[in-house]
Amino acid sequence: MTWLDEGELGEQLSAHGYKLTGQRRAVLAVIASSGERLSPAEVYEKAKAACPRIGLTTVYRTLDILVELGAVRLVHLDEGCHSYAPATEGHHHHLVCSGCGSVVEFEGCDLSPLLNAVASRTGFEIEDHWLQLFGRCPACRKRD
Repeated sequence: MTWLDEGELGEQLSAHGYKLTGQRRAVLAVIASSGERLSPAEVYEKAKAACPRIGLTTVYRTLDILVELGAVRLVHLDEGCHSYAPATEGHHHHLVCSGCGSVVEFEGCDLSPLLNAVASRTGFEIEDHWLQLFGRCPACRKRD
């Protein structure tokens, strides 16, 4: 799935049997208008401006649904925090800047030999994986 606009996100939710409440529409509007990663608290604050009755639980549930549908990807950050970043079509991973927190997707991880070795050693049938690399982006390195 490619990054969608608010209407397309709503159609995806409806197509999978989810109700499009005013609160969910507010979350979708925030997600669709942002091209960057957002924490659940940031989504909540922005959505609350449009829908004062929204609850943080609704934000988390809607974000979880969007992850399930492949519209956003969960990004794990330092100290157990996480945020949500726009997803693009296909299998991707993230580079996370430890300086400014920017997130960049990348593709092309041939982890097949490692996954096969782990499966062989453990007996697991590996179904999926995700990879995040941490470092400093060019802008942060230039500032240092």
